[in-house]
Amino acid sequence: MADETSVQNSQYNQNDLPELLKQYYKRIFPYKLYYQWLSYGEVVSPKYFSHREFSFTLKDDIYIRYQSFSDQKDMEKEIQKRCPYKIDIGAVFSQKPKDNKSTKTRNFHAEEKELVFDIDMTDYDEVRTCCSGASICKRCWPFMIVAMKIVDKALKEDFDFEHRLWVYSGRRGVHCWVCDETARKLSQASRSAIAEYLSVIKGGENQVKKVHLSSKLHPSLSRASKILENYFPLLMLDYQEILSSKETWKNVLALVPDENILFAINMMYYFLIFYRFLPFEQRWEDLETELNDPKKKSCREEIMFQYCYPRLDVNVTKGLNHLLKSPFCIHPKTGRVCVPIDIGRVDEFDPFAVPTISQLCEEIDDIGRNAATDENQPSQTPKGYKSALLETSMKVFETFLLKLDVENQERLKQEKNEREKTTEW
Repeated sequence: MADETSVQNSQYNQNDLPELLKQYYKRIFPYKLYYQWLSYGEVVSPKYFSHREFSFTLKDDIYIRYQSFSDQKDMEKEIQKRCPYKIDIGAVFSQKPKDNKSTKTRNFHAEEKELVFDIDMTDYDEVRTCCSGASICKRCWPFMIVAMKIVDKALKEDFDFEHRLWVYSGRRGVHCWVCDETARKLSQASRSAIAEYLSVIKGGENQVKKVHLSSKLHPSLSRASKILENYFPLLMLDYQEILSSKETWKNVLALVPDENILFAINMMYYFLIFYRFLPFEQRWEDLETELNDPKKKSCREEIMFQYCYPRLDVNVTKGLNHLLKSPFCIHPKTGRVCVPIDIGRVDEFDPFAVPTISQLCEEIDDIGRNAATDENQPSQTPKGYKSALLETSMKVFETFLLKLDVENQERLKQEKNEREKTTEW
């Protein structure tokens, strides 16, 4: 199958990126909302934003770490000056990151950071048959949908995290930022424990069977299993066609440890010629029939988990000092914006419909030209301009911030009450 990424991005020319970024950072990037998010309404501490680390990747892969800004105005000025190809967000440090070289090492350390997750399509290359590497298409994107649904449910129902921001990476993956106060204050050991809790697929490239489930599933895995049941037939049997060739069929059977089952299925496949032409649903049904014994049921579930369960980059989650690509930056290869995703409507999210920086700049130019009263007057961004192309994504972000602000204000109220009680005494 052809890579749909290249087809969909025909209008984006990477050579134009330097000039497009100048326009994007000057006229489109949502600085106010961005600052509101990362400063947490300045309720936590006036130093919270100024002690936050950012990194910039500039043209020709020049990488600059330990950037920090005193306020929104300072951030805007530096971003517009450097026009980074990529912005990464790191932890809140004990000192201003930009002063790290003049600060004693023992006094400079990461104190807080959102709990983050990184899910990349390349980690599914051993189970997807339509694409590989950086390529994605509509047949493999459902892997990301399944991953987001399972991880989000676990974060909400198992850990009681309320403020979860899902973001499209701009090319082939998704990120999640968990912004609850309790999540930001987690130690590295706690982050590692959560990452391990959500990790089911384990083992290197040479290990065939990477999922081992108990006969009675943990409630979290039982919940995930229900999601997999809904997606597995369409995603794996239809889109990925894992039962449509000798090689892919062999990979499935390699996960079945029972020799008697293997023998029965192989007999059907190799000696009944018509079996190869049966619908994929029938092939899976035959395998399910063989695994219908309660003692063998876990094998059926292990197959579904190995093919479809989320594959997390656990190192990103574990590391308090690890940086992650920022929302609203531009992916230089595709030109697409790293936009927030509405997890409640994740099935409707189409990565190929995400606007490119070329489209955004063209949109704002058109609006500016229409707003100009004089033909000889240069086009200008109208005051209060909001991109129609980013409207849905911005609403997702604004809704997320409104909920987060409630928590911020509640914290401020509690602190005020505590101060008043102290004063009374």
